[in-house]
Amino acid sequence: MALKIENLTGGYSGINVIKNVNLTIEPGQAVGLIGLNGAGKSTTIKHLLGLLRMQKGKIILNGVSLTENPAEFKKMVAYIPETPILYPELTLKEHLELVMLTYDLDHDQAWARAKELCKMFRLENKLDWLPINFSKGMKQKVMIVTSFLANADLLVIDEPFTGLDPLAVANFIDLVKEAVADQKMVLMTTHVLAEAQEAVQTFAVLNNGTIETEGSLNEIRQFYGLKPSDSFDRLYQILNQETVKKHD
Repeated sequence: MALKIENLTGGYSGINVIKNVNLTIEPGQAVGLIGLNGAGKSTTIKHLLGLLRMQKGKIILNGVSLTENPAEFKKMVAYIPETPILYPELTLKEHLELVMLTYDLDHDQAWARAKELCKMFRLENKLDWLPINFSKGMKQKVMIVTSFLANADLLVIDEPFTGLDPLAVANFIDLVKEAVADQKMVLMTTHVLAEAQEAVQTFAVLNNGTIETEGSLNEIRQFYGLKPSDSFDRLYQILNQETVKKHD
């Protein structure tokens, strides 16, 4: 029982953006995938979701191969995209019911959970509204609610803090902690390390298309020779310098 990404190589239009990416996430573990823009984070996620065809490698979740059994694989995955994906014609209630149907959830139990999540993000009075008309932050809350409602084994989260108010950020972090305690697997990309470290134990640094190192933020600081007093911005400055040197 785990997510295993082995020697993943792929990209767009025949150009390999990521090369031999290896990453394992065990049940009860949240991993943060960090790196500069263009390092390959989004490409990795798109391969994991089956949106791009890998050139080489394997992606296996709980013993199920993405390439050999994509339907079964995807039923174990929930996704919070950076840009919310909503159906223009569906109300919030209908979005929730679609999740229940897609993930074959018990209707009564799922609705009890949905009501809890909606109340947490102040959506309980908007069930008959069209989320497509919500503000950016409210749309993000809808994606959080629907994804955690799915109760999937693996939760893939792309830049979740965009547009969220402080209370929503705190509630989101609590949900990630609950998922980890419930032995779920979480993969999160983010640049907001100060908040992410409250929910994520392990970080993997993606640099120039490969995972350069893994560990806690303190271990990553040590790997790059950072002082405890250095800001997280300093890490990105170092990664940028390495990228520039590689392309000189």
